[in-house]
Amino acid sequence: MTIFSIVVYLITKLRPPLSPPNASRTKRQLALPPANMSAPDPKEAWARLQTELSRRSAKYAGSGGGGGPKGLFGSIGGLILVGGGIWAANNALFNVDGGHRAIKYTRLGGVQKEIYNEGTHFRVPWFETPITYDVRAKPRNVASLTGTKDLQMVNITCRVLSRPRVDALPQIYRTLGTDYDERVLPSIVNEVLKSVVAQFNASQLITQRENVSRLVRDNLVRRAARFNIMLDDVSLTHLAFSPEFTAAVEAKQVAQQEAQRAAFVVDKARQEKQATVVRAQGEARSAELIGDAIKKSRSYVDLREFENARNIAQILQQSNNKVYLDSRGLGLDISQTTADKEQRANRK
Repeated sequence: MTIFSIVVYLITKLRPPLSPPNASRTKRQLALPPANMSAPDPKEAWARLQTELSRRSAKYAGSGGGGGPKGLFGSIGGLILVGGGIWAANNALFNVDGGHRAIKYTRLGGVQKEIYNEGTHFRVPWFETPITYDVRAKPRNVASLTGTKDLQMVNITCRVLSRPRVDALPQIYRTLGTDYDERVLPSIVNEVLKSVVAQFNASQLITQRENVSRLVRDNLVRRAARFNIMLDDVSLTHLAFSPEFTAAVEAKQVAQQEAQRAAFVVDKARQEKQATVVRAQGEARSAELIGDAIKKSRSYVDLREFENARNIAQILQQSNNKVYLDSRGLGLDISQTTADKEQRANRK
């Protein structure tokens, strides 16, 4: 049987009678329905209840007896009592969803220390109030405008993953409430970012970003632990300087590149100068050695004449033009001995 059918049955059967009934009728009215009785249709039971109330209200109004109003008030009181019982049973249970924890606030004892896990739990209606917390890690981005050690302004954004410490939920509710992250994280993140960034120059924030991120993470974890908040991850997601500083850095980079290019050109010219000097010294030394060799013997000169003649012959062979030259002019007079050449050189 449904709850609604039981309510209708109690109202219609347990109401005090209008006139003294006989014993057999009273026994029939007070007898409970059999266990195997099928549940009545709720619509039909509601219609029967309205019809019965209308009929008996009209009967009370027509009879004018002293027992009528008392019976009507008894029926209404029973209905209110049953409805109140249903409301109390419905509000005596509360659910804790997955990834959540709950605590209780009582009107006499305040916040209780017991922490309720996921599932359905019992409470006393009106006297106890459940308070639910989401204990899963939640991301939050906090942006801050702060200054560096060399007085440059920088926009920096920090992303944190935070969650409350489960065993400290009663204390968190007493001191911070349910919006603990809104009360704590923006202030401590801004303070830590300003204190850490002030220790570095603008250029160091880029070249030593890993070190900056580590310092921010360590300081934030230590500060958040004072408020019973756990940080699973801290990272710097955005780092931007002012437009003036960015333009100055770009101009500095361009100037450094031009200076490096000029230094390269100067070094190249110096190396070329040194190469020219070394080459000239080598050629002078070579000429000196050749001169000494010629003074001692003309074999070197004869060798060079043969080499020149061979080169000239190759050029003439590859050329389509015909040229007639004296063999002596080509240095090809092989019949001439070295002694003849020396005598001719002496005559000159």
